[in-house]
Amino acid sequence: MGKIDLKKEFKHLYQPSAKEVVLVEVPTFNFLMVEGEGDPNSSQAYQEAVEALFSVSYTAKFMVKKGAPDLDYAVMPLEGLWWADDMSSFAAGEKSRWKWTMMIMQPPSAGSEVIEAAMAEAGKKKDLPAISRLRLEAFCEGRCAQVMHIGPFSQEGPTIQRVHEFIAARTGLTGKHHEIYLSDIRRTDPEKWKTIIRHPML
Repeated sequence: MGKIDLKKEFKHLYQPSAKEVVLVEVPTFNFLMVEGEGDPNSSQAYQEAVEALFSVSYTAKFMVKKGAPDLDYAVMPLEGLWWADDMSSFAAGEKSRWKWTMMIMQPPSAGSEVIEAAMAEAGKKKDLPAISRLRLEAFCEGRCAQVMHIGPFSQEGPTIQRVHEFIAARTGLTGKHHEIYLSDIRRTDPEKWKTIIRHPML
């Protein structure tokens, strides 16, 4: 058995076109999640949350593979749900007031027992302040509109507007602004960053 890659299995959800906004139905998936608030560019809590998510996700992957050598899978990309108590501050880009749920999808083979063991193991190997706040939870987004944004996060505004206009022409917005980060921003030119912009609709 080759490596399982859920991004390819659910290509319509994780490889959308950048040319047009599309309607998708997102089923229930299990995610390792953590909440927080503050500017993602400067918040220590944000950096700690992301580090804990990836540390536990990779530890779980290696635990699954150790127990079943034929069962290997690719760790999924980081995703984020974003909002603010006053959504005008979110729209205005007042990032210090932003709230977020950062998350990484987990395959069926990485269930609650595996994740609990992975959290314990990762916590032994490294100081991960956010690890105690992680949780595994089923998340169902349902009917959404999405599109690929190519470029730096600071230029997402027009792309987000396209998604909102697509939804407004059909039903209405619901839920939280959702981003899926497909690029390693440490190694990729910002002009080539790929981010899926998704938003649930009524």
